[in-house]
Order: sequence, then C-alpha cells, then structure tokens
Amino acid sequence: MDASQLSWLTATDLARAIRDGAISSEQLVEACLARVREAEPAVQAWQFLDPEHALAQARSRDQDRSAGRSVGPLHGVPVGIKDIFDTCDLPTEDGSVLHAGRTPEADAAAVAMLRAAGAVIMGKTVTTEFAAYTPGKTRNPRNTAHTPGGSSSGSAAAVAAGMVPVALGSQTNGSTIRPASFCGVFGFKPSRGVVPRSGVLRLSRTLDQVGVFARSLEDLALTCEQIAGHREDDPDTRPRARPHLLDVLNQDPPFPPTFAWVRTPMWDSVDADAKEAFAELAGELGGQIVDFELPQTALAALEWHRTIMEAEMAANLDREYEVGHDRLSEPLRAQLERGRALTALEYQRALARISPLNEGFEELFERCDAILTPAAPGTAPQGLESTGSPAFCTLWTLCGMPALSLPLMQGENGLPLGVQLVGPKGGDARLLRAARWLVERVGGGTDRPR
Repeated sequence: MDASQLSWLTATDLARAIRDGAISSEQLVEACLARVREAEPAVQAWQFLDPEHALAQARSRDQDRSAGRSVGPLHGVPVGIKDIFDTCDLPTEDGSVLHAGRTPEADAAAVAMLRAAGAVIMGKTVTTEFAAYTPGKTRNPRNTAHTPGGSSSGSAAAVAAGMVPVALGSQTNGSTIRPASFCGVFGFKPSRGVVPRSGVLRLSRTLDQVGVFARSLEDLALTCEQIAGHREDDPDTRPRARPHLLDVLNQDPPFPPTFAWVRTPMWDSVDADAKEAFAELAGELGGQIVDFELPQTALAALEWHRTIMEAEMAANLDREYEVGHDRLSEPLRAQLERGRALTALEYQRALARISPLNEGFEELFERCDAILTPAAPGTAPQGLESTGSPAFCTLWTLCGMPALSLPLMQGENGLPLGVQLVGPKGGDARLLRAARWLVERVGGGTDRPR
C-alpha cells in the first residue's frame, strides 16, 4: 500500500488494513503527520499537535495487536478532537485566552470511548472562541482565501485536507453541518442525547450536540456507534442499546426513500448558483422528492433558538464574563450581555416551543424518509472575518433532530456545496440509510483540495 496515499483513505478502510496487518498504525500516523507538515502552514487546522505523542500512541496500538490483545473498531486510526473536548494528555483551551494552559484531569466521554475503540488521539483542532462566532486561525483547504465555517473549523479542515480521516466537532447552531458543507466533507450531527456531552465545553444544555466529520457515510456511522452511550452526568442521554448505525446504513431500503424538499423561509438569501444546483438535484430525484412548505412559525424558531442559546451561554460563561470581560471578543461579549438581559419568562416561553415543533414534523416523517434542504446559503464566503450564516441549521438543532451534510454539489466558483438531510429525532440510522441511497443515486463525495 502506497504510504503517500494512506492519509486520504477512509477510517473504515484504514481500520480494516490495520486489523489485517496490511499496514501498521505507526505507518498511518506517520503518513498523516507528513500531510500535516505539507498542508498545515496554509490551512492551520491544529491548535495542539505533538507528533511524538501521536506516534507513541500508534506504537502502543501496534504492540497491542502484536500481543494478541483486543482490537477495537477504530484500532490505530488517528482522530482529530475539537479543542472544546477535554483530553487528559493534551491542553483544552476552548479557543479563548481565558482558558490558556488549561489541562483537564480526565477525558471527555466521547474521547474516552474513542480510546476504548482503539483510536489514536492525533491532536486538538482549532475552534472559534468558546465555540461561538469569532473565527480562529483556520483557513478553508479548498481555497485558503475563504472561511472553513465554524465553530468546528479545524476539524472540518483537517479532514478535508487529508490530515486525519475523522474528527470530532460540535453543534449548538450550525457548527458541524456548515463547515462540512464549506470544506466538502461528510458531516453528521446525531440526535440530541445519542452522544454524551460530558467533558465538553457547555454553552447550552438544550442545544449543544456532538458532531463528526469524515470522508464517507460508513466512517460517520462507525465513529458515532463508538461514541454513543449513556452518562449520568449528561441527563439528556438515556440507558439504551448502542445504535446499529453501520448495519442499517449498509442495508438496502425496503423501497426508494422519499425526500421532503424544504426551501425554508430563508430561501431568498440563497445564492443564485446554489438555487440552480438544488433545482437540478430536485429534477434528478423526480418522483422521490416532494415539496414541503414550512409553517411561518419556523422563521420564529430562529428567535426562539437565539433566546435559549444566549440565555444559557450567559449562565454557563458567567465566570468568564465576570473575570475576563475585557478579553472577550466584542461579538461574544454582546451575546453574553443580551443573554444576561433576558427574562426568565422569555427563556421559558422559548423552551416551551420545542416539543410542539417536533410534533409538527411527525406527520411529515410518516410520509417521507428525510428532509432535503440547503446546509448553508451557498459556498464558503470569501474572507476570514466571519464563519458564514448558520441559519439553515438552526431549526433542526433546536429540535434536536439528526442532520447530515453531504458533499454532492459545487458552486460556480468550484467550491463545495453541501446538501443537508434531516431526519426525525431518534431516526439516525434511517437517515443514514436514506443518505446512502441519495449518494449512490446522485454521485459525489469527498475529493482532494486542488
């Protein structure tokens, strides 16, 4: 196997090659580090990366295999970790000078489960400041003059640039789906409560959800199976069997799936080339797609989301605001101040809207397998001052529904244009299976940056 190609393979293929003895974990990590040396000066995806520490983990994984010890589903595969997930062996600074040098004593639950599955924790990827809106240093590997999106900027860019096959991110608004779309990789935000958030920076208990970036649907399913579970310190998780995402993904659907084409009330803000691309996609799907108009309350959901997010952010970052007010960026400081000014009545009214919203989609999902909608208004905006609009993700995050970004199209400028699929809450496996049908029908997938 050509060592120069290893860093571009999928995690699924790499884990199989390591199990079969075709490659070693050390060879794979060396290949990924070589790609980092090549691409990182321009992309700047990593916040902390210690090559010797990554190689030491890989050698340990190889020794385990040679000694006949248990080999996990991700044995020897390097994974990038967004720098809001606690890691016991690497700093976790949350994208802020206020947390500089912070070194947790224990791993976040998702990180611990990745280690248990045999993964090598490659390093920490760049996040925006406190996973909010102020950009970090990362550039889009498809065109470094454009934003990679946020807040999971480094994770999306690292996968797109071939530095690592899989990376963890998070989503409180659009922080997984949007950067996946902008960088041209697969992104998945499972249903709220599937993956525990223990040891992850808390912005909003109501809205925070873990996400995954990868080069294939199989990689998303494989990785999410390993990090799904119940933790008592995350009260939104439940004791239940681990979801069989990979098995269902690889099953043929009983009949071709039907997609509800949802333009959303923000359709006027979509770029002209994106509108044309989605029209072509709808035409390609023919009878498998039906138009669905969201009720006007969907537009109000943007404000409900903002109320909940800013109120909970203000509470969770209260200490940071009190002791480091002058060292916060102006946009984050403004968010926290708006949150501090909200009344309990405003907050509780917004929370009360979530259950009726989910109930309103129940009939739709009895008729359709997934909602098809833009992941963003268009391709990654030029410039690095903003991470782009998350508005096309907000409603689904508020509802806690599973969402995917599929790299199926591109804009007139040649940059990726993601297709977002959304499923019913708890319908993660069914959503992945519908996505596989769509990818096979339309074609597409990740490629290398030019």
